[in-house]
Amino acid sequence: MVALQRLGCHNVNWVTPEHVVPQLIEAMPAAVERGLRLPIVYNTSAYDDTACLELLDGIVDVYMPDFKLWSPERCRRYLKRADYGDVARAAITEMHRQVGDLVLDERGLARRGLLLRHLVLPGLLDETEAVLHFVAERLGPGTYVNLMAQYRPAARVARGQYAEIDRRLYRDEYEHARIHAAELGLRRIDRESLAEGRRLSRAA
Repeated sequence: MVALQRLGCHNVNWVTPEHVVPQLIEAMPAAVERGLRLPIVYNTSAYDDTACLELLDGIVDVYMPDFKLWSPERCRRYLKRADYGDVARAAITEMHRQVGDLVLDERGLARRGLLLRHLVLPGLLDETEAVLHFVAERLGPGTYVNLMAQYRPAARVARGQYAEIDRRLYRDEYEHARIHAAELGLRRIDRESLAEGRRLSRAA
């Protein structure tokens, strides 16, 4: 981590790190003693145990969870974990409790807070609506949301296992998600996400 700081990195990004949290906690005092001052980013699918997250209170500066799907049926079908939505809601609520809304510095770099990502999937706008309702009602309108439009069919989807999502997202679908977010009062939708949404093709 200290070596990354010397290279000029803007943060230290821990990706899906739950299985090594004890080692990371043990490493932090030594890193701080050696001059580490970069923000620590916890980058995750949000399928995290809240007891584990509580250990990181005061250590992680920026939480960057995905919130993939809402309903148990879709979670079971696409993620093989029917309880994903329940786990993600609890985890993201704990993350927000610890760090609050995202704070950017004068260069636009994240320094502290929650940055939530949601990939809008074709034909599953009810899932997106449910996720956005949760964000607006539980976390608040100041939550920074990366409403992603870059879904591409691949792997098992492209081989026909999930034919219902075997296409790109339509621009109209993304616009529906964006408008719904605005109607809910969410005012911090990532600008790059909006630009990506405008590049989508319209429905045939």
